[in-house]
Amino acid sequence: MALSKLENLYRHVILDHSSHPHNYGTLENADEQIELNNPTCGDVITLQLAMDGDIIKQAKFSGHGCSISTASASMMTDVVIGKTKAEALALAEEFFLLVQDKIEPNEKHLGEAIVLNGVAKFPARIKCATLAWKALERAIIQDKKEKGEEQAESPHEGEIL
Repeated sequence: MALSKLENLYRHVILDHSSHPHNYGTLENADEQIELNNPTCGDVITLQLAMDGDIIKQAKFSGHGCSISTASASMMTDVVIGKTKAEALALAEEFFLLVQDKIEPNEKHLGEAIVLNGVAKFPARIKCATLAWKALERAIIQDKKEKGEEQAESPHEGEIL
């Protein structure tokens, strides 16, 4: 079965982010760092955030994973830089719903990450797509706990997306 032009474009965007990930590397002065892995396929990500008060000033990731995991981390860092912690958490929640096919894609919010809505058709790949976003959520929750801010618990704690 041939891919439609739109599916081909989406595939190209994912492969481009996977081959040439944005914000890949390490931050010398990270305020938060978290490492997560996906034991079902071996993906490992280390996410680092540099904060300016409540704003995510920089976000970088390193590690290794499949093309979906790497592309998702690249897209996630692009979207959250410059956002507040609350905005980033809302984007993570929107992404979790998107890849479970529970909402329509909204490019205005999620940017190129909307192309990952197709993983909803492949439940085993949802964990790959959400790994970086889960790391983002946990890093922000960790930052809030360290600063004694309210709502310092993950709404997805214990869940495997």
